[in-house]
Amino acid sequence: MEEINTTETVLSIALNIIREELDQASKLINTVDNNLVTICQAILNCKGKVIISGIGKSGHIGKKIAATFASTGTPSFFIHMSEALHGDLGMVESSDMMIFISNSGEAQEFKVMSPILTKKAVATVAITQNLNSFLANQCTYRISTAVDKEACPLGLAPSASTVNTLILGDAIALTVMTMRGFSKHDFALSHPAGALGNTLLLTMDRLISERQQQAFCSLNTKIADAISLMCKTGLGLIAIVSDTNVVGVFTDGDLRRTINLGYDLMMPISDVMTASFKYSFSDQLCSQAIDDMHKHSITALPVIERDSKVFLGVVNISSIHQAGIY
Repeated sequence: MEEINTTETVLSIALNIIREELDQASKLINTVDNNLVTICQAILNCKGKVIISGIGKSGHIGKKIAATFASTGTPSFFIHMSEALHGDLGMVESSDMMIFISNSGEAQEFKVMSPILTKKAVATVAITQNLNSFLANQCTYRISTAVDKEACPLGLAPSASTVNTLILGDAIALTVMTMRGFSKHDFALSHPAGALGNTLLLTMDRLISERQQQAFCSLNTKIADAISLMCKTGLGLIAIVSDTNVVGVFTDGDLRRTINLGYDLMMPISDVMTASFKYSFSDQLCSQAIDDMHKHSITALPVIERDSKVFLGVVNISSIHQAGIY
């Protein structure tokens, strides 16, 4: 086989593959019908688990679909067709539903498995290109991938068929998610780690360290001492606290105005503090707090308890960014 390495030719081949995959994917728009509605309703009503099974490239796609179901409120996992015939089928119960992925619909493993599933009264779904296949005829529900050719230049490597299967899997899983009323908070409980979990779950009180707790002074504190405290804590704001409650703030902006107007730095901070200020509750999401900061063009907020209004600390925008929230 002659090697192809010219830039124009290689780019042309790649673009043709992309066009073919997009063309095959677009066929789903006119192919998907009420069968999808029926399948989604059946999954929503399933009392057990949704188990995805496939072999080869279909199996790889099946793993991703199972992961999407599991993370969006539908208990799900993947089992390999071959492994199912060597013990894993014991995990399947009558309350479960099995989704089989097979482009041809003629996988030998399913032909062996079919009578066992019938005996167990397990509801089954076929995702296949061939709605006249053994798989499609044996399953309770069926839906077509709508592919009439692969994007592979040889017409052999699973490409358009796997893309369309993935699209169908996403469509079904995310439709069921919406039908279930699955919320952002529910999603966060499945994704508690990293930046995503922090964005959806992290509250302001979780960011308060000893340095944040120290960013306060009393009404009688001298301006000079307040400035020293600001330099020590480095948050761009200190809270003015009276009887555990915040009564004002002193910010970097207040400091510049104080110096510009020539105030005596031995005066009490109460004379130059900002008495009308924004604040955050301790149980407020950091993602909401940073939205408030952007909205009001500020860089730090005092954090207080929602019920008692007791001062807890000061959190600035840098601390939130360090938690991976922007």
